[in-house]
Amino acid sequence: MHLLAIVGSPRKGKSTDTLVDKTIEGVKAESRTCSVTKINLIDYDIQHCQNCLTCRNSNTSNPYARCVIRDDMDDINEMILQSDRLILGTPVHMGSATGLMISFLERICWTFAKPERKILTIRGCPVSRSSKKRKSVIIVTSGIVPPLYRIFCDEATSLIRRTVFDSLNAKTVGDLYAGDIEHRGIAHYYDKAFSLGKKLV
Repeated sequence: MHLLAIVGSPRKGKSTDTLVDKTIEGVKAESRTCSVTKINLIDYDIQHCQNCLTCRNSNTSNPYARCVIRDDMDDINEMILQSDRLILGTPVHMGSATGLMISFLERICWTFAKPERKILTIRGCPVSRSSKKRKSVIIVTSGIVPPLYRIFCDEATSLIRRTVFDSLNAKTVGDLYAGDIEHRGIAHYYDKAFSLGKKLV
């Protein structure tokens, strides 16, 4: 089993980063043979999607299409290719994922997907280029908004869930919204993050 943990927070060592680490601990407790790679997107050169549609229009038989941009997504794509388990973590910014995480999601969308799905009357929706099945969990943190009011500020979870399913053939088996951290403290969510990791196995 190969786990790739992706942290979309611009602040390393803070709440999102810490809860991803706790989730990794849960994975390791459940599977001692799991190999783990963790990346902080802030450490990588990830340029914005140019919307040139080269990847979307690619007819490659490979598990992902080549993007015209040469940056660190080349290396990250290879990490994704090797993974069968994913942890994705982000704080909520403006009610959604961080700009870092959104840029990452935009760059994997048509790279790993092709426009061959039909949903209702809409043709050309994304479907994974690969039949490889993955599992994922999502961690979203908020300093102020408590879980009770999550519905008003968490668009990140649904965005990530849809994207990893469409592009990476990843079924999200659990998620954690860690809210009101400024008052509750991050330790309040340690057990939930650990359990989330065990569930991922």
